[in-house]
Amino acid sequence: MAGQVNIGDSRVLESREVGDGKTIRRRRESPDGTRFTTYERIEKPNLAVIKKDGTRELFDRNKLEIAIKQSVGKFFASEMEVEEIVNKVEDAVYDKGKSEIFSKGIGQIVLDELEGKNQVAYVRFASVFHDFKTLDDFVDILARRHASAKD
Repeated sequence: MAGQVNIGDSRVLESREVGDGKTIRRRRESPDGTRFTTYERIEKPNLAVIKKDGTRELFDRNKLEIAIKQSVGKFFASEMEVEEIVNKVEDAVYDKGKSEIFSKGIGQIVLDELEGKNQVAYVRFASVFHDFKTLDDFVDILARRHASAKD
């Protein structure tokens, strides 16, 4: 098949850790001179996420990243900031050492990470996470954030 390279036939030109220290970036070259990049990440054990309706699905890092980008991505200056949040949330989820976690637990971890990073992103994510229905819901969370900032 044209365009596909067998990684085993390539040679590594450069290897380095990517920001989080848990991902390795390798620049490679195939026998025909084509250069490409691969990323290696430590494989983690399967983790089930228990949804609101009681169904279970496997934890999906990409789904988490998409959800964060959709709700608050534009409030960060770079993709790396979002990637850093995703890494911290994923680490916190796996650090619990359990085989299952409620989706609400993941949402709370995201909120905890956003809290110190960007106030607008925090409130925006909280509005989706807590399913705000009225303006009073926003006022309440803003008042709580304002009070905790004074402490």
